[in-house]
Amino acid sequence: MLYAIISQDVEESLALRMSARPEHLKRLEALRDAGRLVIAGPHPAIDSETPGPAGFSGSLVIAEFPSLEEAQAWADADPYVAAGVYARVIVKPFKKVLP
Repeated sequence: MLYAIISQDVEESLALRMSARPEHLKRLEALRDAGRLVIAGPHPAIDSETPGPAGFSGSLVIAEFPSLEEAQAWADADPYVAAGVYARVIVKPFKKVLP
């Protein structure tokens, strides 16, 4: 089943994000390579694809996991969690309708 992992950053998270980004991307690339990643990316803190020093306000990952518990465990092990980037992470089932 698909699960949405919706994360909200702490204030001023850009430096923390940058330090943990390589390990964070490795995990996403592993999901992609396994054919389980639907989409992933950050939410810019301002209305721009390249927010510069404004940074990001959170992230969205939609991926396939065997269960909600496994999706939650994957989210809990994210390097951004360990680095203190995220203030809050929500994991919930997702049903793709379109396209």
